[in-house]
Amino acid sequence: MSRHFDRDIEEIKDLLLRMGAMVEDSINQSIRALLERDTIMAEEVIAHDDDIDQMEVTIDQKTIELIAKMQPTASDLRFVATIMKITPELERIADLAQDVCERVIELNREPQLKPVVQLPQLAESAQRMVREALDSFVRSDAALARKVIDDDDIADQLTEDSFRALLTYMLENPRNISPAIRLTFIGKYFERMADGATNICEMVVYLVEGKMIKHTHVPEGR
Repeated sequence: MSRHFDRDIEEIKDLLLRMGAMVEDSINQSIRALLERDTIMAEEVIAHDDDIDQMEVTIDQKTIELIAKMQPTASDLRFVATIMKITPELERIADLAQDVCERVIELNREPQLKPVVQLPQLAESAQRMVREALDSFVRSDAALARKVIDDDDIADQLTEDSFRALLTYMLENPRNISPAIRLTFIGKYFERMADGATNICEMVVYLVEGKMIKHTHVPEGR
Protein backbone atom coordinates (compact mmCIF):
# COMPACT_ATOMS: atom_id res chain seq x y z
CA MET A 1 0.00 0.00 0.00
CA SER A 2 2.79 2.41 0.92
CA ARG A 3 4.65 1.75 -2.33
CA HIS A 4 1.45 2.27 -4.31
CA PHE A 5 0.84 5.56 -2.48
CA ASP A 6 4.40 6.69 -3.22
CA ARG A 7 3.92 5.89 -6.91
CA ASP A 8 0.74 7.98 -6.98
CA ILE A 9 2.54 10.90 -5.35
CA GLU A 10 5.39 10.66 -7.85
CA GLU A 11 2.91 10.57 -10.73
CA ILE A 12 1.17 13.73 -9.47
CA LYS A 13 4.52 15.42 -8.92
CA ASP A 14 5.58 14.52 -12.45
CA LEU A 15 2.34 15.93 -13.87
CA LEU A 16 2.84 19.17 -11.96
CA LEU A 17 6.39 19.51 -13.26
CA ARG A 18 5.17 18.89 -16.81
CA MET A 19 2.56 21.59 -16.28
CA GLY A 20 5.25 23.88 -14.89
CA ALA A 21 7.40 23.31 -17.99
CA MET A 22 4.42 24.19 -20.21
CA VAL A 23 3.84 27.38 -18.22
CA GLU A 24 7.51 28.35 -18.41
CA ASP A 25 7.40 27.84 -22.16
CA SER A 26 4.32 30.08 -22.41
CA ILE A 27 6.06 32.82 -20.44
CA ASN A 28 9.17 32.56 -22.61
CA GLN A 29 7.16 32.71 -25.82
CA SER A 30 5.09 35.64 -24.55
CA ILE A 31 8.29 37.58 -23.83
CA ARG A 32 9.68 36.76 -27.27
CA ALA A 33 6.39 37.72 -28.92
CA LEU A 34 6.50 41.06 -27.12
CA LEU A 35 10.14 41.88 -27.87
CA GLU A 36 10.07 40.58 -31.46
CA ARG A 37 6.55 41.84 -32.26
CA ASP A 38 5.69 38.30 -33.34
CA THR A 39 1.93 37.95 -33.78
CA ILE A 40 2.10 34.31 -34.88
CA MET A 41 3.98 33.31 -31.72
CA ALA A 42 1.48 35.24 -29.60
CA GLU A 43 -1.39 33.38 -31.25
CA GLU A 44 0.35 30.04 -30.57
CA VAL A 45 0.57 30.83 -26.83
CA ILE A 46 -3.13 31.66 -26.76
CA ALA A 47 -4.00 28.46 -28.66
CA HIS A 48 -2.02 26.25 -26.25
CA ASP A 49 -3.64 27.62 -23.09
CA ASP A 50 -6.37 24.97 -23.25
CA ASP A 51 -3.69 22.26 -22.87
CA ILE A 52 -2.54 23.83 -19.60
CA ASP A 53 -6.13 24.13 -18.38
CA GLN A 54 -6.65 20.42 -19.08
CA MET A 55 -3.48 19.56 -17.20
CA GLU A 56 -4.82 21.41 -14.16
CA VAL A 57 -8.05 19.40 -14.31
CA THR A 58 -6.11 16.13 -14.56
CA ILE A 59 -3.94 16.96 -11.54
CA ASP A 60 -6.98 17.98 -9.50
CA GLN A 61 -8.74 14.71 -10.31
CA LYS A 62 -5.74 12.55 -9.43
CA THR A 63 -5.16 14.47 -6.19
CA ILE A 64 -8.77 14.05 -5.08
CA GLU A 65 -8.66 10.34 -5.98
CA LEU A 66 -5.49 9.98 -3.90
CA ILE A 67 -7.12 11.49 -0.82
CA ALA A 68 -10.25 9.39 -1.29
CA LYS A 69 -8.53 6.01 -1.43
CA MET A 70 -5.68 6.51 1.03
CA GLN A 71 -5.04 7.60 4.61
CA PRO A 72 -1.99 9.80 4.09
CA THR A 73 0.39 10.84 6.87
CA ALA A 74 0.73 14.48 7.98
CA SER A 75 3.68 15.08 5.63
CA ASP A 76 1.79 13.46 2.74
CA LEU A 77 -1.21 15.67 3.46
CA ARG A 78 1.08 18.72 3.29
CA PHE A 79 2.25 17.50 -0.11
CA VAL A 80 -1.34 17.10 -1.32
CA ALA A 81 -2.31 20.54 0.02
CA THR A 82 0.73 22.07 -1.67
CA ILE A 83 -0.12 20.49 -5.02
CA MET A 84 -3.71 21.72 -4.78
CA LYS A 85 -2.45 25.27 -4.17
CA ILE A 86 0.38 25.30 -6.71
CA THR A 87 -1.62 23.93 -9.65
CA PRO A 88 -4.13 26.83 -9.86
CA GLU A 89 -1.27 29.32 -9.44
CA LEU A 90 0.45 27.82 -12.48
CA GLU A 91 -2.80 27.95 -14.43
CA ARG A 92 -3.23 31.62 -13.56
CA ILE A 93 0.35 32.38 -14.61
CA ALA A 94 -0.32 30.68 -17.96
CA ASP A 95 -3.47 32.80 -18.33
CA LEU A 96 -1.35 35.90 -17.72
CA ALA A 97 1.06 34.82 -20.48
CA GLN A 98 -1.99 34.52 -22.72
CA ASP A 99 -3.07 38.03 -21.67
CA VAL A 100 0.38 39.36 -22.60
CA CYS A 101 0.05 37.81 -26.04
CA GLU A 102 -3.41 39.29 -26.59
CA ARG A 103 -1.99 42.76 -25.89
CA VAL A 104 1.01 42.00 -28.15
CA ILE A 105 -1.32 41.24 -31.05
CA GLU A 106 -3.05 44.59 -30.47
CA LEU A 107 0.29 46.41 -30.20
CA ASN A 108 1.50 44.93 -33.47
CA ARG A 109 -1.31 46.74 -35.27
CA GLU A 110 0.09 50.10 -34.13
CA PRO A 111 3.37 51.96 -34.68
CA GLN A 112 6.07 50.72 -32.34
CA LEU A 113 6.67 52.76 -29.19
CA LYS A 114 10.28 53.40 -28.24
CA PRO A 115 11.63 50.72 -25.88
CA VAL A 116 10.89 50.77 -22.17
CA VAL A 117 14.03 49.36 -20.56
CA GLN A 118 12.32 48.25 -17.36
CA LEU A 119 9.67 46.15 -19.11
CA PRO A 120 12.03 43.44 -20.46
CA GLN A 121 13.79 43.46 -17.09
CA LEU A 122 10.45 42.92 -15.35
CA ALA A 123 9.53 40.13 -17.77
CA GLU A 124 12.85 38.37 -17.20
CA SER A 125 12.52 38.82 -13.43
CA ALA A 126 9.05 37.26 -13.42
CA GLN A 127 10.22 34.40 -15.62
CA ARG A 128 13.19 33.73 -13.34
CA MET A 129 10.98 33.78 -10.25
CA VAL A 130 8.58 31.22 -11.72
CA ARG A 131 11.48 28.97 -12.72
CA GLU A 132 13.10 29.24 -9.28
CA ALA A 133 9.75 28.67 -7.57
CA LEU A 134 9.41 25.37 -9.44
CA ASP A 135 13.03 24.53 -8.66
CA SER A 136 12.40 25.14 -4.97
CA PHE A 137 9.49 22.70 -5.11
CA VAL A 138 11.51 20.03 -6.92
CA ARG A 139 14.39 20.32 -4.45
CA SER A 140 12.22 20.91 -1.36
CA ASP A 141 14.41 23.99 -0.90
CA ALA A 142 12.83 26.40 1.57
CA ALA A 143 15.83 28.78 1.41
CA LEU A 144 15.40 29.21 -2.36
CA ALA A 145 11.66 29.68 -1.86
CA ARG A 146 12.29 32.47 0.64
CA LYS A 147 14.77 34.09 -1.76
CA VAL A 148 12.09 34.16 -4.49
CA ILE A 149 9.60 35.69 -2.04
CA ASP A 150 12.10 38.45 -1.25
CA ASP A 151 12.68 39.02 -4.99
CA ASP A 152 9.04 40.07 -5.37
CA ASP A 153 10.07 43.52 -4.12
CA ILE A 154 12.34 43.85 -7.17
CA ALA A 155 9.47 42.97 -9.50
CA ASP A 156 7.24 45.52 -7.77
CA GLN A 157 9.87 48.24 -8.20
CA LEU A 158 10.40 47.41 -11.89
CA THR A 159 6.63 47.59 -12.42
CA GLU A 160 6.53 51.04 -10.87
CA ASP A 161 9.54 52.23 -12.88
CA SER A 162 8.02 50.90 -16.09
CA PHE A 163 4.74 52.68 -15.40
CA ARG A 164 6.54 55.98 -14.77
CA ALA A 165 8.42 55.69 -18.08
CA LEU A 166 5.23 54.87 -19.98
CA LEU A 167 3.39 57.75 -18.32
CA THR A 168 6.12 60.08 -19.55
CA TYR A 169 5.60 58.80 -23.11
CA MET A 170 1.86 59.44 -22.83
CA LEU A 171 2.46 63.01 -21.67
CA GLU A 172 4.93 63.63 -24.48
CA ASN A 173 2.56 62.71 -27.29
CA PRO A 174 -1.16 61.79 -27.26
CA ARG A 175 -0.48 59.23 -30.02
CA ASN A 176 1.54 57.27 -27.50
CA ILE A 177 -1.40 56.82 -25.15
CA SER A 178 -2.93 53.69 -26.72
CA PRO A 179 0.28 51.59 -27.01
CA ALA A 180 1.55 52.87 -23.65
CA ILE A 181 -1.65 51.76 -21.92
CA ARG A 182 -1.32 48.30 -23.45
CA LEU A 183 2.30 48.11 -22.31
CA THR A 184 1.19 49.17 -18.83
CA PHE A 185 -1.23 46.24 -18.79
CA ILE A 186 1.59 43.94 -19.89
CA GLY A 187 3.74 45.21 -17.02
CA LYS A 188 0.95 44.38 -14.56
CA TYR A 189 0.59 40.91 -16.05
CA PHE A 190 4.28 40.19 -15.45
CA GLU A 191 4.03 41.61 -11.93
CA ARG A 192 1.16 39.23 -11.23
CA MET A 193 3.25 36.32 -12.57
CA ALA A 194 5.86 37.27 -9.97
CA ASP A 195 3.10 37.32 -7.33
CA GLY A 196 2.09 33.82 -8.45
CA ALA A 197 5.68 32.63 -8.04
CA THR A 198 5.66 34.12 -4.54
CA ASN A 199 2.47 32.26 -3.67
CA ILE A 200 4.00 28.99 -4.90
CA CYS A 201 7.06 29.58 -2.72
CA GLU A 202 4.94 30.23 0.35
CA MET A 203 3.47 26.76 -0.17
CA VAL A 204 6.95 25.26 -0.63
CA VAL A 205 7.95 26.65 2.77
CA TYR A 206 4.79 25.06 4.19
CA LEU A 207 5.64 21.75 2.52
CA VAL A 208 9.21 21.69 3.83
CA GLU A 209 8.85 23.34 7.24
CA GLY A 210 5.17 22.90 8.09
CA LYS A 211 4.86 26.69 8.51
CA MET A 212 2.19 28.86 6.89
CA ILE A 213 3.96 32.15 6.17
CA LYS A 214 1.36 33.83 3.95
CA HIS A 215 1.00 37.48 5.07
CA THR A 216 3.57 36.87 7.81
CA HIS A 217 6.84 36.27 5.89
CA VAL A 218 10.03 37.41 7.58
CA PRO A 219 13.26 37.10 5.54
CA GLU A 220 15.45 34.19 6.60
CA GLY A 221 18.05 35.04 9.22
CA ARG A 222 15.98 37.63 11.10
